[in-house]
Amino acid sequence: MTDQTDVLSVYAELLARAPENKMEPRMEPMWRAMELLGDPQNAYPSIHITGTNGKTSTARIIEAGLRAHNLRTGRYTSPHLTSVTERISVDGEPVSDEDFVRVWDEIRPFVAMVDEELTARGEPRLTYFEALTVLAFAVFADQPVDVAVVEVGLGGITDATNVVSGAVSVVTPIGLDHTDLLGDTVRDIALEKSGILKPGGFLVSAAQEKEAADVLLERARELGIPFRFEGVEFGVESRELAVGGQVLTIQGLAGRYPDLHLPLHGEHQAENAAVAVAALEAFLGGGERELGREALEQAFEAVTSPGRLDVVRTDPTVILDAAHNPDGIRTTTRALKEAFSFSRLVPVVGILAEKDAAEFLSVFRRELDDAAGALVLTASTSPRAIPAAELEELALAAGWSEEDIHVTEGLVEALRVAGALAEEPGDSAGGILVTGSITLVGEAQTLLAKEDSHGA
Repeated sequence: MTDQTDVLSVYAELLARAPENKMEPRMEPMWRAMELLGDPQNAYPSIHITGTNGKTSTARIIEAGLRAHNLRTGRYTSPHLTSVTERISVDGEPVSDEDFVRVWDEIRPFVAMVDEELTARGEPRLTYFEALTVLAFAVFADQPVDVAVVEVGLGGITDATNVVSGAVSVVTPIGLDHTDLLGDTVRDIALEKSGILKPGGFLVSAAQEKEAADVLLERARELGIPFRFEGVEFGVESRELAVGGQVLTIQGLAGRYPDLHLPLHGEHQAENAAVAVAALEAFLGGGERELGREALEQAFEAVTSPGRLDVVRTDPTVILDAAHNPDGIRTTTRALKEAFSFSRLVPVVGILAEKDAAEFLSVFRRELDDAAGALVLTASTSPRAIPAAELEELALAAGWSEEDIHVTEGLVEALRVAGALAEEPGDSAGGILVTGSITLVGEAQTLLAKEDSHGA
């Protein structure tokens, strides 16, 4: 019987490889691994998703829609919040510990063969992300699934996931992120991400800046595949705030879908939902067949997006959001101000070294505007985390007041300080937002869940 210890053992084995932020711009090792395993990525059709922000939420909405149409789904997303098994989901749930370990044991000899071939050529062995991607495709073939929803790890052309031939390629909004690896202009990044478009596929894109839209359009025309863009062929017709989320009317590719309740906050999630609906129409009926109303309602009601404006505690309200780049925190702050009415908001922020922390804090400060007050800085346990003292210097440069900044040693202290600031005497309407990196949000989720279980 497999237990969590076995999963942690496999996870440690994967982590011993090149880390997630050291992706190799190559494809040959992935093609070789797929060949040795009998091309598991071709055992099911795929919907392939790239973009800068919104990939995981969009993937989850697409997955829910497929399941509502009685299809068995695989979903591969990254990174995870608390357990590596979250990245490889089957029918909406993380792959079981037993299957995760069993399939890894089965493919380990083939992974070792690829490693040996790479080492013999003087190249690095399969990275953490490459090995995990091989495992995901093997799990989906083993289950088996009817369709896989696959999120790229980074970019597109040389991303490990790009061994799939997406029946539908989905591109969420493209912005500046990972500029050290993908390029420092929107056009350069769009060129990288356009690499997931394939002959015989179908492009569904969120609304894009002109530079990105032009690149995607040109690539789709080169391949001779259909293309549909939010704001042109489909989009959100209207939305209203509602208890626990919002009510949307979406104009899809083949139908109009009024009064859909989406239990997620923010205009960006409405746009993610519209992209997901168009992707579902493209996959299930070539963009020419309307989705069933009942199935779509069922899908939307089932959607969750952990770590995305995720309320995990009340009194005071604690919200987790994994925004980790300037565009992400801009979107999060606007959605937060729209959906919640806090007397004061206390952000707890921790950022990883490869991110544009200075611009993140600058955008966050501007978007908070009059609501900007106390700022609690911390660092996750990741070795890539920027020390809180360094973040303080960046926050001061971004316009935060010195008396409002609180530098803490770790997350436990950060949450204690934030709690005290949010609950000033006579006021119970304060809120806490934990943001800046997925590692920080994941650690907060684990810590708060542990405290709640001990207090129960």
